[in-house]
Amino acid sequence: MNIKPLAPVWLFDLDNTLHNASHAIFPAMVEKMNAYMARVLANGEAPASPEQISAARELYWRRYGATLLGLVRHHGVDAAHFLRETHELPGLEAMIRHERGLGQLLRRLPGRKILLTNAPRDYARKVVGHMGIGRAFSDQITIESMVVHRQLRPKPSRLMLRRLMRRERLDPRRCILVEDTLDNLRSAHALGMCTVWVTQYLLKPGKRPAWLDVKVKSVKHLSKHKNYGKYTARTA
Repeated sequence: MNIKPLAPVWLFDLDNTLHNASHAIFPAMVEKMNAYMARVLANGEAPASPEQISAARELYWRRYGATLLGLVRHHGVDAAHFLRETHELPGLEAMIRHERGLGQLLRRLPGRKILLTNAPRDYARKVVGHMGIGRAFSDQITIESMVVHRQLRPKPSRLMLRRLMRRERLDPRRCILVEDTLDNLRSAHALGMCTVWVTQYLLKPGKRPAWLDVKVKSVKHLSKHKNYGKYTARTA
């Protein structure tokens, strides 16, 4: 009896994984987010100071894993409005920086590919469309779909990832998460997924954690790692 590995299921992050969001997109988003937070934190008075904004952002990121969740829980911000206001970027296409050949690379990788991003749907579609890789993904899962028990649960939520596995009928042992964010990878690792850390667009990525499976500079190096089979479920 021959035991053959099942084809893996690739879960790809978007920003700073498939393209260089740090070049121009993130700075533009940060400017919009700061302006939005200045209005929210002002509470009808003078706009919040840069120091207040930085302190709130650090607190919410540390406590909830995302600034947005803190704004929703503590200030009643409408998530859809926040995402729309901070991700509608004039001239977005001109800001996108990415490697050539990504579409060809994705087509060569065995198995199904799913986009899994904390970005909103319209933004993700524009970026992926501009890069010409939309057809490589069987599904594009954006933050609008990351709702569990009527609450927004973006990455690194393990609860959301478990719900995703059930909804898509996926075995975590067959899944490979490709990401730039270690917190998101750590959650995936805890569920049994293979974890791939992409560091090309990070300023100071640091050392590879002991629990991480693979560290690559670029997603274009994924094809050099042939041993993904041991992380995937097997069948006769």
